[in-house]
Amino acid sequence: MEQRDHMICIVGPTASGKTALSVRLAQALGGEIVSFDSMQVYRRMDIGTAKPTPEERCGVPHHMLDVADPAENYSVSRYVQEADACVQDILSRGKPVILVGGTGFYINALLYDNDFTETENDTSYREECYRIAKEEGPQVLYERLWKIDPAYAETIHANNVKRVTRALEYHYLTGQRFSEHNAEQKERETPYNAAVILLTMEREALYARIEQRIDLMMQQGLLAEVKGLLDRGYSPKLVSMQGIGYKEFVPYFNGDCTLDEAVTQLKTNTRRFAKRQLTWFRRQIEGLWIDMSKTDGAGALAQTMTYLKERGVLQTNNNS
Repeated sequence: MEQRDHMICIVGPTASGKTALSVRLAQALGGEIVSFDSMQVYRRMDIGTAKPTPEERCGVPHHMLDVADPAENYSVSRYVQEADACVQDILSRGKPVILVGGTGFYINALLYDNDFTETENDTSYREECYRIAKEEGPQVLYERLWKIDPAYAETIHANNVKRVTRALEYHYLTGQRFSEHNAEQKERETPYNAAVILLTMEREALYARIEQRIDLMMQQGLLAEVKGLLDRGYSPKLVSMQGIGYKEFVPYFNGDCTLDEAVTQLKTNTRRFAKRQLTWFRRQIEGLWIDMSKTDGAGALAQTMTYLKERGVLQTNNNS
């Protein structure tokens, strides 16, 4: 059997403690971190994306942060190409790779080499979907997806126009359901021997952490960050500006809601997003589950180290 490169993945919903655990682990192993967060790829979007600060990184090299301008439409295929180059570079230097993030779409594409290239070139149908969402509302698109592919529709929110469009577009171009495509890709042999650590938390505890994090973001200057992007001319219609943490403040700046209402909406959207993340990871990813509401950072690190030894990851990395 072909020897595959070891990979450590830390996944989980927003605010579950992924950054802290990944840095602890990287320090313990002398590794480097590769992010798979679809929002942290953007420059100038730091607070709203919960991008780890230089202080939080503790000197550990981080890759796939700040690689795109907010005006760019950053694709999954581009992520896979750039992230894989980072991974190969780190491995070539004999360092362990620690993938960390919450965008399941990205990690699946990277680990299983999912092929999206056949839908990258023809954008006419995609543009038509975006037009419908804008003029008739995202629910119209979502209902169309539900009729075609209820299994995939169940995993995403109706307002996630980009994902809904992606699935509709894939079906339009290939005649295949996106859920079937994902299942087939999952059966493909991964080029990596991936040991996955999934962080979870009791729902009320996770929601409390989300609220605390957002309150801290506001103290750190999230409002000024969003205003700065708008002042630079970044349209609210951009994919980046449609991200949670940014879109909620556009109505405030337009005079359509109060600041308190915008913050409340952000907390609601983030809680819903975290719930969807957990649902997705439970269905798609297998590995070690760590309940962060029942342990602390040191305990999570100890459980992770034990699991990596059982998987044979630490021995290989330490000998490399």
